[in-house]
Amino acid sequence: MEKKFWNPEVETMSISKLKELQLKRLKKIVSYVYENNSFYHKRFREAGFKPGDIKKLEDISKIPFLTKQDLREYYPFGLVCVEMDDIVEIHASSGTTGKPVVGLYTKNDLDIWAEVMARSLWANGLRRNDVLQNSYGYGLFTGAHGFEKGTQKIGATVIPISSGNTKRQITVMKDFGSTALACTPSYSLYMAEVAEEMGFNPKEDFKLKIGCFGAEAWSEEMRKNIEDTWGITAHEHYGLTEIIGPGVVSE
Repeated sequence: MEKKFWNPEVETMSISKLKELQLKRLKKIVSYVYENNSFYHKRFREAGFKPGDIKKLEDISKIPFLTKQDLREYYPFGLVCVEMDDIVEIHASSGTTGKPVVGLYTKNDLDIWAEVMARSLWANGLRRNDVLQNSYGYGLFTGAHGFEKGTQKIGATVIPISSGNTKRQITVMKDFGSTALACTPSYSLYMAEVAEEMGFNPKEDFKLKIGCFGAEAWSEEMRKNIEDTWGITAHEHYGLTEIIGPGVVSE
């Protein structure tokens, strides 16, 4: 019998157990950054806050904010709380409004990223026999990498085609039998237009079942348009470089 959840122990945890886990991890991370990074140590002391002040989840409100200005001022590695030798991967935002936001990952961070993305994609309906066409742009942007890691964690096949070259996207989708598509919602509609120009019926001539969309705002009307055009279920994904990338929230 197929399991409903990728990680049943975590995903079906009671609210009380979940809060216990959250409090335990909050205490751990607050103590860790206080002890291992001079910026956090100074910021906490200036705010009159000590790690021991965390007694319950609501005490998170006592922790001073980390601002966008902080991220820029301590660019690129000033907020790192581990030895740089432990960093195995680096990502960054586009930096269109200033210095980019940098995300640095240890091996354990990447394992967590793969796990939370696997939970998200499994909830979308992705299974081991699926083929995900990853049409997010590869590079410093986190999007494509998160979907790749989660797909591989499940054991499904990923096509790391990246974005652009839309006619080739359609050819690959047809020839390789893609069953899931990951990209921005607007690009999925453009791909459908190109498919029609190439003589295909998006709803009937492909094996797509699942759409995994994010990285831009979209409406319920747009979701319905995508689902009707491709004959798929469209799921939203949300993430941000400051935390991990995609895998923060999904449907």
